Amino acid sequence: MSQTTTYILIDYENVQPTDLAAIQNGAFKVKLFLGANQIKIPVSFAVAIQRMGENAEYVQLESSGPNALDFHIAYYIGRISAVEPKAAFQIISNDAGFDPLIVHLKAKGISVQRSVSISSAVVVPDLDAWFEIVVDHLARQNGSKPTNKKSLLNLIRTLFKKKLGEGEINLLVRTLCDRKIVRIEGSRVGYEIPEDGKDVPF
Repeated sequence: MSQTTTYILIDYENVQPTDLAAIQNGAFKVKLFLGANQIKIPVSFAVAIQRMGENAEYVQLESSGPNALDFHIAYYIGRISAVEPKAAFQIISNDAGFDPLIVHLKAKGISVQRSVSISSAVVVPDLDAWFEIVVDHLARQNGSKPTNKKSLLNLIRTLFKKKLGEGEINLLVRTLCDRKIVRIEGSRVGYEIPEDGKDVPF
């Protein structure tokens, strides 16, 4: 199963990481956002960026202005999610001004978090990890799987101890449907779980 790509969007005006060791391996892509007046970065960090090859790039702002870098990050999240709806995003910044945007994007089914460091960002479970947890749980339910969408959503909320936002839960359900584990018609839910070998009829 292919991994979901996680985009690490670094607000370099606000946070200056020292290395990228935590994301050198795995399905990560980095965009380093530099202010218009930020023309220098440490050599060691530049080398770490170069090691990631096409999975990392610089985004240099052409002009300064209030919240200019924030708007650029918001633009790239929208642009990427339009062509990669299952992508996840980690904004690396101490700026709490991103938080209302994050709440809005989560409500739209986009997986996005803000972290103050790269090391804390990458411990967030990705969509494939959530998917495997739900499928494994459903496979062990035998005849007691949820029969409607509301009860399926409640099961997922309980399974993750309410740590997932509604946008993330909806994205997870959509992924279950896309991968043909779950079938939803109206409010009714059916399943095709490989482990039990049977469909649950509507």
